Amino acid sequence: MRPDALIADLRARKTPAIARAISMVENGRPGFEDILSAIHPGLGRARRIGITGPPGAGKSTLTERLIQVLRARGLTVAVVAVDPTSPFTGGALLGDRIRMESVALDPGVFIRSMATRGSLGGLATTTGEVCDVLDGGGFDRIIIETVGVGQSELDVARTADTTVLVLVPESGDGIQTLKSGVMEIGDLFVVNKADRP
Repeated sequence: MRPDALIADLRARKTPAIARAISMVENGRPGFEDILSAIHPGLGRARRIGITGPPGAGKSTLTERLIQVLRARGLTVAVVAVDPTSPFTGGALLGDRIRMESVALDPGVFIRSMATRGSLGGLATTTGEVCDVLDGGGFDRIIIETVGVGQSELDVARTADTTVLVLVPESGDGIQTLKSGVMEIGDLFVVNKADRP
């Protein structure tokens, strides 16, 4: 596909073009700079929402619910779900999207999973550029779901307009809450699984 045709299809929010453009950017394939340059003047329309927190806190479940609310308002939503790459095998189970099956077939929703590929910080190296592609594709909201994080994975705060930190009641005592790091980047704090004893 010619670059100009790919960019036109991307702007028309055609799923195959979005997927192809993301793959080109993610893998540094020839022509990826042309895509980023072409969409750059129109960036900034989409609101980027980062969702982060420890493993098992319920980030994917919250993401699915947020998508449902945004779609009920008539907004289009793109999701970048980042999963960890194994330091032993180099593989990744891109499983976050499994928890979003109620919205997966919605034509106003696009979900892309990506592996960290060894990048530290909670995101993949190209997550920001992938979000640019989705912004260029005309989505109203982009949700960035990080890997399960600890105290020092802070990249999402530089990539998202709003950062949601998902916590569970067993996240620690008052001293833990006062520590620097991920607790400092949250714009919104969600205490999930609060029904647990």
